[in-house]
Amino acid sequence: MEKNTINEKAEAFFQRATDWKDEYKALRKIILKNEALTEDYKWMHPCYTLNGKNVVLIHGFKDYCALLFHKGALLKDKDQKLIQQTKNVQAARQLRFTSLEAIEQEADMIEAYVNEAVEIEQSGKKVTMKKTKEYDMPDALQAALDEDPKLKAAFSELTPGRQRQYMYFIGQAKREATRQARVEKYKAQILAGKGMND
Repeated sequence: MEKNTINEKAEAFFQRATDWKDEYKALRKIILKNEALTEDYKWMHPCYTLNGKNVVLIHGFKDYCALLFHKGALLKDKDQKLIQQTKNVQAARQLRFTSLEAIEQEADMIEAYVNEAVEIEQSGKKVTMKKTKEYDMPDALQAALDEDPKLKAAFSELTPGRQRQYMYFIGQAKREATRQARVEKYKAQILAGKGMND
């Protein structure tokens, strides 16, 4: 695809948008000033890539729309605007907006963030990801794995991302009883070699 060619699926996304329609279009215009980026459509959202690598995605939520920088953790963020969605999100960071006026006022800043994200992708830098073993293993899950060799073997065969998903979801419950209930709920899923959302 030629650089900055309009992607038909992305165009359809912008056309059918009801919430944030003007904001999306303003963000798209700013992003496409960088001629190195190609407009694509991934995860049901406009995504801007460099040589097939994801750089920035436009998406919206109830209270805000945002640019999601796939390697946002590497951006300098001199304006202190980037948001880590949850503590377990390692690489991506968001720039959030609640109005078209805010986007127009901060257009130069947004463009600078986009340009820096492109430079990072061009440099080949990668975000150093935490290994699964660096995450806290919930006691309830560890006990279940120790008690059931089949469950332990099935868990060890899961991809690291799926393992982390279970560890995080079970471990974030405040009450021990809830953690135990979550382990029980997902035992069959783990034994089937599936992640939480498979």
